[in-house]
Formats: sequence, structure tokens, C-alpha cells
Amino acid sequence: MQVRTAETGDAEAMSRILKAITAATGRERPSDVAFVLSTYVRHPAGILCSVAVSELNEVVGFQSLIRAVPGNPYDVEAGGGIIGTHIDPLAHRAGIGKALFAISRAAAASAGFERIDAKIGRGNHAALRYYEALSFRTYREEADAIHKVFEVTTEAS
Repeated sequence: MQVRTAETGDAEAMSRILKAITAATGRERPSDVAFVLSTYVRHPAGILCSVAVSELNEVVGFQSLIRAVPGNPYDVEAGGGIIGTHIDPLAHRAGIGKALFAISRAAAASAGFERIDAKIGRGNHAALRYYEALSFRTYREEADAIHKVFEVTTEAS
């Protein structure tokens, strides 16, 4: 597996991953190519969007890191990082998320972030376990979501 910066040409494969996640979880989410481009690949506050590519040259996951700006939809304090991780359901538990996070963590440190935030759907148990394994800790809960934070100066597990 290789991790590299996402490119415009990856948007279709990234869209397929979001659609596969929707099919597997039943959670509706935007997933068209235009959404992928504007939200991940070309986000105006984007720091890095990485893709994990299999030995068969297929995108099997991606992770985005953006700078929290005032009024962001995740209700995260401005100045820190916001992360989103999306792995093909058929590729879980293969180290993809850990490989993506190693790159995102380095980018967060280079960007001067002290914290990285993740907002996870309350019922997304795989994502909750993933972020816990990376030393993200719960700091806020909502009816439908759990907010976790990673202190960039903390060593990841």
C-alpha cells in the first residue's frame, strides 16, 4: 500500500468509497464527485488530503485534514485541525487508517496545530475504536455524535 496526496483524478474512487460506507452503515451522506472535490480534495481550508492506494492501484481509503475556521460546520474552535477518515468497508483492519494518520499527523505538526478534532457518528463503532487506538480522547458528546481530540504533541499509540 502507498499513501500519497489526493488528486482531482481520485475523486471518483473517493466517491465510490463514500457510497460503499453509506451502503454498509445506512448513514446517508453526500458522496458525489463534486462533493468530494469541494469537501476533501480542494477544500479552501485544506491542509492535506491523502489517499491510500492498494497494490492493485485502487484507492482504498482517504483522510482529510483541514484548518478549523470560525463558524465551521463541526463546531470546532478556530485554529486547530479537523480530520475525517474514510476507508472502504472491504479494506478495514488492514492498517490503512494508521498509515494515513501518520502522514496527517506530520502535516498537522508542520501546520502548527496543537490539536486535531474528529466528529464521529455515535453509532459508528469502528470509527470510534479507530480514533481511540490513535490516542484521540472524547471531550464532547452530542445526541448523534462524539467529538474526539488528539493532542499533536502526544505520541500516538
